[in-house]
Order: sequence, then structure tokens, then C-alpha cells
Amino acid sequence: AGGTDLVQGVLLGLVVDNRLEITNCFPFPRHNEEEDFDEVQYQMEMMRNLRHVNIDHLHVGWYQSTLFGSFISRAFVDSQFNYQHSIEESVVLIYDPLRTTQGFVALKAYRLTPKMMDFYRDGDFTPEAIQAASISFESMFEEIPVVVKNSHLVNALLCEVDECPKSREEETYNFLDLATSSMLEKNLRQLMGCVDEVAMDANRFLNYQRQYQKQLIQKQQYLQKRQQENQQRVSKGDTALPEEDINKIFKPIPTPARLDSLLLAGQINNYCHQIEEFASQSFGKLFMADSLQSKAKES
Repeated sequence: AGGTDLVQGVLLGLVVDNRLEITNCFPFPRHNEEEDFDEVQYQMEMMRNLRHVNIDHLHVGWYQSTLFGSFISRAFVDSQFNYQHSIEESVVLIYDPLRTTQGFVALKAYRLTPKMMDFYRDGDFTPEAIQAASISFESMFEEIPVVVKNSHLVNALLCEVDECPKSREEETYNFLDLATSSMLEKNLRQLMGCVDEVAMDANRFLNYQRQYQKQLIQKQQYLQKRQQENQQRVSKGDTALPEEDINKIFKPIPTPARLDSLLLAGQINNYCHQIEEFASQSFGKLFMADSLQSKAKES
């Protein structure tokens, strides 16, 4: 993916023993919503063509590019759930091209945990359901170790690139590039945006709790008043008033779904891990540069 373009596609491969080998892929074509395009038919046609040329054509997941690691969303979870529901061994590969240009190979594989699969299948995202399922942002996804193996032709190309003549200055100091402040700044801005969304979501939930408590008090007052009226009628020899469905009088307030708050917490956790990686490597470079500078002054 170049620039800020986000792309998605299909992963092809096969299961060997206890590992999943991803050997090929193809992207989803871009099209307007107005265009009549059948994605399922396109995927089937692509896999059929790959099978004809003796290339691994088994569907084993999907991939998606991301910017600054901001990929955790309801659509992302829904897509991975559908993949794992139909293809048990499927994974999703997340690739961040901007981080890779800064020297960090940002390629990670994820799956939904069995606990998250059961929770999402039920479709009940209320606070009670989350507590009963013991779901937290840390137990939604499991990261799968990724091992990259190049073909012999790619290895030969890398060796040839490595042997290309470079200037002595570039060869000596390129690895000490400290230009990570812009990436850190953008990650912090993304993190602050996520924290603001969490604060707004918390305010919405607090408003729901206030309305629920207010309605609960009104129900209790209504029942007490109704009970007093029945006692007075019985004391006068009249028949008691029939019981009514209190939910028809006081319409239940719908409980807000808490899945979005879990996803926001997971996204914040991802941003924090990225900032930690950037900061730790930047500190290492700074200490190394300081040491080299001190030695240069001494000499």
C-alpha cells in the first residue's frame, strides 16, 4: 500500500502439521458502491485461475493495511469472526507501510480467541454478558508468531542490493537515524483521539445509569402508591385494582452495547505498545549517539 491508501485482500496457502503456511495472495479490487460487482464471484474466479496454474489456492484468511496501527474496529472483528466461523484456521495479517518505512517491520497476524468467538456469536454485548463471559480487551485477540521465508530468488536479490556501493557516511551513520519524533507525535495524537472517544463513551454510559436509577425510583414509588390504594380499597370493602405490567407504564431503557468500549481499550493498548517500541529504540539510538560523540571529542 502506498501513501495513505488502505488495501485488503485474500490470503492463500495450506496447513502443514501445526503451522499455517501463507504462500500467495491477491487484493480486493476497488470499485464504487454504485457499480454492480460480485466480490464472492471474483474470489472464486481468482482461486480457480490460480488452481489451473498449480498455485496454492486454499483460502486461509485475509490481509489489511493500516496506518499507525489503527485497525481495531467493529468491522474488523466482524470480518475476522466470519472468516474463523467458516474457515477455522484463518488468520488476518496486518501490515503498516508507514512504520515499515521508518525501519520497523510492521507485519503481525491475529486471530479471535475462542472466548471472543463464543461471545461474539451470542450477539449480547451488554455489561452483564461481558462480565459473565470474562471478556476484556486483552482476551479478544491472540497474536500468532510470524516467520517470513523468502524464495531463493528474493534472497539473491537482497544479497545483490546489500553489495551495492554506498557512501562511507551513509554506511556508517544510517542506522543512527533519530528521525522518529514525527512517528511518535502521530501515534500520540491517535492515542489522544482514542482516549477522547473512551471519555465520550463513558459519559454516555453514565447518562444511561442515571436514567436507569431515576426510572427505578419511579417504579418503586408507583408500586408503593398502588399498594396503598389497594389497601385503602380493601379496607372500604372494594375490590383491589388488578396488577398491571409495569413495563408498559415505564418503557425499559435499552442497555448500551459495551463492545465498542472494549475495542477502544484494545486500540489504546495497541497504541501504547507501539509508543513503547518507538521510545525504547529511540533511547537506544540516543545513548549510542551520545557515546560515539563523547569518544569523538576525546580523540
